[in-house]
Parts: sequence; C-alpha cells; structure tokens
Amino acid sequence: MRIKNVVIIGSGTMGSGIAAHLCNANIPVTLLDLKTEIAEKAKERILKSRPPLLFEQSKINSLKIGNITDHFDTVSNADWIIEAVVERIDIKHKIYDLIFKKRKKNSIVSSNTSTIPLKILSEKLNDNDKKDFCITHFFNPVRYMGLLEIVREQINDKKKINLLKSFCEDKLGKGVIICGDTPGFLGNRIGVYAMQIALTEAIKMNLSVEEADAIFGRPMGIPKTGVFALYDLIGIDLMSDVLKSFKKELPENDQFQKVVEDLPIIKKLIETGYTGRKGKGGFYRINKSDGKKTLEALNISKNEYYPSKKIDLQIKKINLLKLINRNDKYGAYAWSVISKIILYSSSLVPQITKEYNDIDEALRLGFNWSMGPFEMLESIGVDNFFSKIGKIKNNHFLEDLKKKNLKKFYDERQKYTNIQTLAKTKKLAITIDKNDSAEIFRFKDFNIVEFNSKANALDYNSMDALMKATDKPLVIINESMQFSAGVNLNYVMEFVQKKDLKSVEKFVKYFQETCKHLKYCKHPVVSAPSGLALGGGEEVVMQSNYVVSHTNIVMGLVETIVGLVPAGGGCKELLWRWTQSDQAKRDPDFAPLKVFDIIGYAKTATSPQEANPLLFLDKNHEVIINRNNLLPAARSFIAKNKGLVSPQKCKFRLSGEQVRKKMKKILEELYNSKKILDHGMDVGKELAYVLSGGDTNLDKEVTEDQMYKLELDSFMKLLQTEKTQKRITHTLKTGKPLVN
Repeated sequence: MRIKNVVIIGSGTMGSGIAAHLCNANIPVTLLDLKTEIAEKAKERILKSRPPLLFEQSKINSLKIGNITDHFDTVSNADWIIEAVVERIDIKHKIYDLIFKKRKKNSIVSSNTSTIPLKILSEKLNDNDKKDFCITHFFNPVRYMGLLEIVREQINDKKKINLLKSFCEDKLGKGVIICGDTPGFLGNRIGVYAMQIALTEAIKMNLSVEEADAIFGRPMGIPKTGVFALYDLIGIDLMSDVLKSFKKELPENDQFQKVVEDLPIIKKLIETGYTGRKGKGGFYRINKSDGKKTLEALNISKNEYYPSKKIDLQIKKINLLKLINRNDKYGAYAWSVISKIILYSSSLVPQITKEYNDIDEALRLGFNWSMGPFEMLESIGVDNFFSKIGKIKNNHFLEDLKKKNLKKFYDERQKYTNIQTLAKTKKLAITIDKNDSAEIFRFKDFNIVEFNSKANALDYNSMDALMKATDKPLVIINESMQFSAGVNLNYVMEFVQKKDLKSVEKFVKYFQETCKHLKYCKHPVVSAPSGLALGGGEEVVMQSNYVVSHTNIVMGLVETIVGLVPAGGGCKELLWRWTQSDQAKRDPDFAPLKVFDIIGYAKTATSPQEANPLLFLDKNHEVIINRNNLLPAARSFIAKNKGLVSPQKCKFRLSGEQVRKKMKKILEELYNSKKILDHGMDVGKELAYVLSGGDTNLDKEVTEDQMYKLELDSFMKLLQTEKTQKRITHTLKTGKPLVN
C-alpha cells in the first residue's frame, strides 16, 4: 500500500495546516468541513498565511475543498483519512461512524487530537477498524514544527503504523516518534509541565514576567519567547483548557496535578478578555498612546501594567551548570525549574516511553528546545545534580543512575529515526578545533563546521573555523534553528564605538578572503542551510560549491535595512548569476538593475522554491524536506565529487555611469514618493556604485577582486555615517528596522 490520496475532515487551524503541508509534498488532498464556504475560507487563510504555510503559492493546486454532506464519498478513495474536528468526543464518534462505513479496505484513519486518549476515541470501533486507527498529533504551525507523534495501541497493525511513519518522514519531513496512549503523549506531557513549573515558580519567587522570560529562554536553550510570552502566544484561555484536560486524565498522585489548577491571575485575565495576543493582551500588551506603541508587562501581584524592561543577564552561551550555580534569584529560579523538569521527566520512564531519548527529541522537535531534560541532566553533570537535589524518592530512573555511579549516561541521539543525522555523526566525530563562534568536527574523510554563536551570527572566529576546515571536504551545517542570521553587528559596533574602524575593515577583508577561498577550494564545500540564511549567512551559502537546502529557510541579502551593502561577495555573486541569464546577454544593464532591485528592497525568500527565481540558489543545489537528511545528502555530493573542478572566475562587463543613471532615477522616484528618506537615498547610491562596477564602462573588464573592493569601500563608507550607526543600534535594540 502507498499513500497517494488524503482526505482531511475539519478545516480549522490544524486541519488546514496539515492540508497545506500535504500540498507542499505534492500529495492530492481534499479538505472537508460542514459547509464548502468554511473550507473555502480555510484555503484563503492558507494562501495569506504569515509565515507562509506553502513553499510557493502554486502548491495550493493539490488541494480540493468540499463539505461533508455532498462530498463525503471522497473518503472512499482516500488512502489516509485525517479527522481534525473540534475536541468533542460525541462529534468525533459520529464522524468515525461515517468514515468507517465509507472508507476503502486497508486505508489508514487517524485523529489529530492533542488531548483525548486513543482508547476513548476508538471505544466504539470494532477490532478490525481499530487496527487501522491511530492518533497523528501534528504540532502548529505544521510546516515549521518538526514533531509528529503517532499514538498507537497494541491492537494496531504494526505494518500500517510503520508505513505511515515512513511516509511522514520521507514525504512530509517530520520527526516521527511513536508513542503509547498516555495523557499528553510525550511532547505536551513534558512541555506543558515545564511551562507550568516555569510560571508557578516565577510567581512563587516574585520574579517579574520579563525576568522569568529572560531565564526560561535562551540561557536554558529554550526559545526566547520564554514562558509568559509563550502563554500569550498560545492563548491564556486555551492553556487553561489544556490544563483542565490534564487534570481530568492524569492520576491524582501525578506531580503534574500540583500545577494544573488555574491561578487567580489567570482567571482574572480570562474574565476581563486578556487572553493573550488574540485578545486585549495578556502578561504583555501593546499600549497605544499619543500615536506611539509601548510594550507593557503585567505586574502580577498588583495586576497593573508598566513599560516592559529589557533584562540583560550577561549570558552569551548556554551553560546550565553556571546558570544554576549563580548566587542570585536568577540562579535559584533556574535550578528550581530545571531540577523539577528533570525529576518529572525521569519519573515517567519507562511509563510513557522506554527510550528517554525520545522525550528529549519531542521537546527539540515540538517546542524548539536545544536540549531536552535528559540532555540538561548530562550538561549539568550527574554528580552535580545529585549533590544539589538531595534524596531521590520513587524515581527508578534516577535511583538506577545513582546506583551505577555513571559520570556520563547519555547514549545515542535521535533513536526514533534510522537516518545517520548530524547529531548521530557528531557523537562519532572528533573535535579538531573550537572557538567562541564555531566548532570543527572531523568524521572519516570530511570535516563539519557548526556555528554556535547567538543566531549563529558571523565574526572573525567564524571565518577562522571555515578557513581551518578546508583541508578536507567540508560541510557547513548546524543543529540550531538558524543557519546564520548574518554578520554579528554587535561585534562590528563594538569596534565602531571604540573608533577602531581598521579592525572592522580587517574583519570584512577576512570575510571576503574566506568566502573566496570556499568558492575556489580544491576540496568540495557544501552548505546545508535551515532557518535563517541572511546577509553574511547567505553570502557563505552562495559561495559554497553546492547547497543542500532544507525547505524551511529564509534567504536574502538584507544589509540595506541596516544602512549597509553586502560586502562578503553578496553583490558580486548575485550579479554574476544574473549576468549569465539570456536577458543579460541581450541587455548589459539588465543584471545590475535586477540585482539593484533585489538587494535594494532587501527581498527575501521563505523557501528554496521562492529562492530559485531570485537566484539566491543556483543550479548547484538540491532541496530536502526532512532536515535529518541534510547531512546524508551533503555527504553523498562529496562522495560523488572528489575531483571537483573549481568554478569559473567571475569577470564582468558593466556600463558604469550609464546604468547608474537608471538606478538614480529609480531612487529619485522612491524619494519623491517618500518610500525612502535621505539615508535610504545615500545607501541606494552606494549600492548603485557597486553594482554598476564603479568607474568603468562596457569596454573594460571588472574582476572579482575589484568587485570585492567596491563592496568593502561602500560598506566602510556607510558604516562611518551617523545614520547607519543609528539604524544598526535601533535594530539591535528593538529587532525592527529604522527608516531615516
């Protein structure tokens, strides 16, 4: 049996999200709801979604819509039928009665529920139907969240479950973990508990919402949203409903029961319409006054809002042992939260899973944690944990660990998949060099460089690692959410504030030398981006020999937003690609004008499919839907291209002043219509000078090195202006662009 046709019943957030991702995989899917108009609106939401649920808009062509009255017969042709209706068991049972009367033999039927146990969902089914029925718990947003939990019972047809697992891994790119039928399964059981512990401990210890979010965030390897902001994002009322479900389903002696009760502040917020971002606000709100927007935070004890304060813990790297040993309230809070998460998670082994690794992976894939509870324990150190925690009661996992007196206990990562992933490979590799921004691993006959700074921003150390790693074939890849958000602007601004522009120039030159070295290296260099590949990150990708790209990427040369021009070869490389087009061969000004438009507007692509027409990716790339397959695909390229021929050197024929006049005319129109202001005009002129080839004409040849020099000169000229410095400072402080 193969899954070639899918029907989804229920076009809400999850139903439409699953439908969109099946469209991404080019799987024909029919989306049904009570009325066709409801499904039609879901289709419109998919097309307008931000961030986009589709790799490209044309993917929607795989979707058909209808209603369960007139179009239910489509179920009889489906290989997989997914129920995604409201979380009411009476409604679900009625739907199953209809499905199992209509479905074809051997089809798979699943529910996307996150709260109702499988045994309750299937209680009215006969044994034959139960064999083909399971829970497929996707996480929202479906395109971006890696986790899919398949919940099954002993009666299930194991071949069907494995077929479904393989399909969802290969076609949908999911990290599929098979779970038993326990409340909350793996991800939500631990993830929601962790949120509740973080919230209740913060209130108990009288921390502000900003303080708690600052700790229960990046310092712990958890997304920067923190806990209170995450509550607002999910919806305070929805979280309340989730907790009620856990209270109902969990045994009375479960430690989770201690944190499921609604707190007085939660009840008050819900009653007054403060349900989070979808309501009037929540633990945070935006206050509009005198035409200005101010982010405010809630003082929980006083139930009053005040201007939100940025909490700087002076933590640049994740170091859990250092964090929990801090001699202040932040250290005490971190230890209280982390220790309780470890205690609770370990108490559930083997009750909810025999593989403790699966709990960690569920948190990585479903909540974007950089390490799960057991990796946290390994990071802290078993001895350190036991010395701080004291006596362990009725926790067989920890008791056994203590008895064995192991210093290290963690075995293989990512047991849920047979793919030889980056995480598995790193366990077997040798670390041959490491600095504050990157690490070099050697595995057999190739090297891996993994960036490890905040958002993998690039600095001198990053370039140093890349340079040192090219003595063998090289794969540039990482496990974190972003490939690289670009050059580390904090690093640059530290030199600017010291008036040490020579150090900035030295760094940019080294960046250029490194990128050029990667491009013409005698060994293959493969970039494997996922997440953000912006600015300098995109320049590294563009000047690699080959790109193995995950479907969930954001690519672009966005330097103009902060008042700069790309200076690591981005202008040069994108211009070179466009000069190879048929239009450029007919019109010498076509390529410069095209690139002026792309870089000038800081255009970005949110998938490889969107990156192709902008030429952020050229023909030397492949697209991978399952992130776990990035490294195997990169290794495959290296194995086939050991005698790689260096690419052709870039040589340009540019019209100089001729095309600059056209660019200046575009800038004047934008300025007159107030789409750009004074500094926007200055940045545009510098970009125009670079892309036109400077003082040249069509009779002269412009070399690659001359283009690098033009980029560097314009970058340094703009960096010295007060307005560019204001743009950079504003962006670093607020995360938003400044138009000046």
